Amino acid sequence: MLRYLKNTIGLYRVFSSESTKNPVLSQAKGVDKDFDPVAYYKNRVKFLNDMKEQNINPYPHKFQINTSVPEFINKYSYLTKGEKSNDEVSIAGRVVNIRKYGKLMFIDILAEGVNLQIMVDKKIYKEEFEDLNKIHRGDIIGAIGIPARSSPKGSDGELSILPWKVQILSHCLHMMPGHTGLKDMETRFRQRYLDLIMNPDNQNIFKIRAKVIQQVREFLINKNFLEVETPMMNMIPGGAAAKPFETFHEDLDMKLFMRIAPELYLKMLVVGGIEKVFEIGKQFRNESIDMTHNPEFTTCEFYWAYADYYDLMKITEELISSIVLSINGSYLLKYNPDQSLTPVTIDFTPPFKRVSLISTLNQLLNVQLPDDLSSLSSISLLEKLCHEHSVEVPLPRTPSRMLDKLCGKFIEPSCFNPTFIIDHPQIMSPLAKFHRNNKSLTERFELFVNYHEICNSYTELNDPIIQRELFEAQAIQKAQGDNEAQLIDENFCTSLEYGLPPTAGWGLGIDRLVMLLTNKSNIKEVLLFPAMKPQINR
Repeated sequence: MLRYLKNTIGLYRVFSSESTKNPVLSQAKGVDKDFDPVAYYKNRVKFLNDMKEQNINPYPHKFQINTSVPEFINKYSYLTKGEKSNDEVSIAGRVVNIRKYGKLMFIDILAEGVNLQIMVDKKIYKEEFEDLNKIHRGDIIGAIGIPARSSPKGSDGELSILPWKVQILSHCLHMMPGHTGLKDMETRFRQRYLDLIMNPDNQNIFKIRAKVIQQVREFLINKNFLEVETPMMNMIPGGAAAKPFETFHEDLDMKLFMRIAPELYLKMLVVGGIEKVFEIGKQFRNESIDMTHNPEFTTCEFYWAYADYYDLMKITEELISSIVLSINGSYLLKYNPDQSLTPVTIDFTPPFKRVSLISTLNQLLNVQLPDDLSSLSSISLLEKLCHEHSVEVPLPRTPSRMLDKLCGKFIEPSCFNPTFIIDHPQIMSPLAKFHRNNKSLTERFELFVNYHEICNSYTELNDPIIQRELFEAQAIQKAQGDNEAQLIDENFCTSLEYGLPPTAGWGLGIDRLVMLLTNKSNIKEVLLFPAMKPQINR
């Protein structure tokens, strides 16, 4: 038997080579037939029904594996050309390619993003060899055998398993994409499971995403922050300027809103004595979907008693640069989304650049914006500036919206490397504390990288009287048609009356940071199941 095994390994010629390198190649002719997708599905369902009529269970309850495919490759990669191991191994994975040559069948499987070849020889195989023809691309199979490396001429050989048993564990009823693979973005996002099967390298995107979240969590925990969970449904949508999603609670008989930010709850916990608190979770905003916006997205927010926005800028530089260094291996991040542009380098070396919003606009627009930006003369000036510079602002054209659009036109395009846009006017920041050197401004910053915001932070407003006044001003804007303005949250205002210590608050957009680290320009690429319009049945 041992002599025969050596001969079998040698029989593996370069039958192979291209097909084993590309897991999306079609099966060898005769192993699987070409069908119309609908006919293929019906044929597969009939096959399963026939098995059930014969009292055969096509979906076994259990298949005991003793090693994963990545473990198999790591453990037996030492095998040289023509060498085998006497270890009995049991592995499982999804079939991505089948090639049959007489008494030999080569089945490539994929598991955990890694490919492995099953090299079946009829003389070694202990089951019915012809039953292997029932295996189709996409099926999940298990195999029991020994590790070996083939010995084809002109090659170092391929690490394989020589099985004496192969079992179908689950059946794929649909035709898998052919040799061109799966590239259509609509299909990839709608059927993410199929994307991960056909493009296993994309699994790395979500491994990096998990690592980013893990590192943010560990960073804050190591600085003695407490992780908490706050409600996803609120009576008042607060904590940010955004249009909320509405829902209805039957038992309470009341309308509720999906949260747009956890900020107000987290600050109430600081009032309660939890001086360092953070939450990582989903936020929901009823806004347009584009390359950098999804209606549900992931953020991290933390609140830090007895700190201010200067402390926040320092800790932001420390956290963001450390994540980039850990994942990228350097502060210099090569960014070339989808390999479609000339590569550029984003420099995350701290400290980051700081740009004052109002003073920079004054300089770039050659104006002197007044301190009171809510006055009629200020509104008139802002409208004039927007008109002169072709800056479109949707109704209602509030001072806050016009300033935001002017900033987007004149300042954000210069924020390629990490840049703090700081000292926003009070009218743009109803939850931020006034600047200690200029009461018309706030101690707030937004961190922009590659022209997109990834952080928003400020020294928190803790004067309950001023907070209520600012909420009331927001409520007026809401009544005038600004559906992103905030309402008065009485519960939060009451909490401030018990005393919020000097506090700094911080928010990070996880999705946009992951986009940078995975070389993606479309937020859908870094979300496992992004929001999509329903398909129209034709």
